[in-house]
Amino acid sequence: MPTCGPRRRNGRPSCAPRAPRLTSRRALLALPLLAGLARAQPSWPDRPLRFIVSAQVGGVSDILVRIFESRLRERLGQPLYVDPRPGGGGLIAAETAMRANDAHSFTVNHIASHGIGPSLYRNRGGFDPLRDMPGVCRVCAMPNVLIVRSELPIRSVADLVAHIRAHPDRANFSSAGSGTSSHLSGILFGQIMGVEVTHVPYRGTAPSMLAVLNGEVLFNIDNAPTSRPHVQSGALRAIGVSTSKRAAMMPELPSLAEQGVAGFDVASWYGFAAPAATPAPVVAKLAAVLLDAVADPGIVARLAEIGAEPWPLDTAGYNAFMRAEVARWAPVVAASGATVD
Repeated sequence: MPTCGPRRRNGRPSCAPRAPRLTSRRALLALPLLAGLARAQPSWPDRPLRFIVSAQVGGVSDILVRIFESRLRERLGQPLYVDPRPGGGGLIAAETAMRANDAHSFTVNHIASHGIGPSLYRNRGGFDPLRDMPGVCRVCAMPNVLIVRSELPIRSVADLVAHIRAHPDRANFSSAGSGTSSHLSGILFGQIMGVEVTHVPYRGTAPSMLAVLNGEVLFNIDNAPTSRPHVQSGALRAIGVSTSKRAAMMPELPSLAEQGVAGFDVASWYGFAAPAATPAPVVAKLAAVLLDAVADPGIVARLAEIGAEPWPLDTAGYNAFMRAEVARWAPVVAASGATVD
């Protein structure tokens, strides 16, 4: 039997076992949350998935969700729905998803929201898309295409520049919104070719394309999928692709750079993003399903139908890529003088 020392002031011998230390208040408060995550993550998702997109119905972001829809339903066991929140270069959709923060709301992000937007939008109310809505994975890329109405006597970049100089009062172009690649592409085109053009923003790719079709604006440099049916029907004419090299899906169409728009090289990339607080296992599970889908020949074929090519990148790689894109576009935005308050 152990020998006990003199009794302490509390009346307990010094050899008496010490009472366990109390866990900190913060740790105690975190226990229910951690237990909840532990229960919820293995069964995720447990309700329909919400994909908040920056396009109207028929826009690229909307089309991409439809392409991946069947695979997501099959592998995750839940339906999904698309919630269009156009405008703001994709930042409205991204911030809406961030505010939901429920591990079931995501967005299709792209060059506008996570490449150009961070430098273009000066007053975002503290919202940082790279920090607050990091990438899940990258899935594809596509060139933009310069289009005009087919009834106009414009068949090349030289024709377009001549038309602009002859009719400066009609020298305007549409975009899918301020801060989108179609916005900055139009500005860069004018700068490189030495002509003044007026930007007319619309809320999404589809309305922007319709503005060209209806004669509201002269031209547009935006994603090929939306205008493709109208180009094929003869209502619109494609003048050139925005990438430095010809696109695999449109090898007959020369690049803008080939036609004298020196140094013009813009491709629209797309991926998926989730609120920063989304549990890592949820992000990993969603990324695995999407990246597996991009390797499926059937989905590759559907991407090809809209002029997109697979360009997969995992979560870590995608976020590093987006940081590099922001660094790449920041000086271009500054040189263009384009800002959005």
